[in-house]
Amino acid sequence: QVQLVESGGGLVQPGGSLRLSCAASGTIFSIDVMGWYRQTPGKQRDSVASITSGGKADYADSVKGRFTISRDSTKNTMYLQMNSLKSEDTAVYYCNVRRTLFGTVNYWGQGTQVTVST
Repeated sequence: QVQLVESGGGLVQPGGSLRLSCAASGTIFSIDVMGWYRQTPGKQRDSVASITSGGKADYADSVKGRFTISRDSTKNTMYLQMNSLKSEDTAVYYCNVRRTLFGTVNYWGQGTQVTVST
């Protein structure tokens, strides 16, 4: 079982920066892919970025060049550095661990609100 707790959300002006953190309790395996998703009211939850234990990162086109995902396996913690924030980045951001072993299991955090506004 994995429990995830996000932190670091808040209100920021356009062009500003925020750093989200995701602390995981329980065992994170090397096969686990960790990632960030976001969701706005009435819309589906979309992938923002993901990272493997080996450090391979993937990003949604909308955040490439602005967001950086990182992972500290020694601390079971993942980060999302968000720069040059835009109003359209406003959403609830969720931490995710995807484990594929015999089938796929997803673990989710409770979410943290990011609001980009003047």
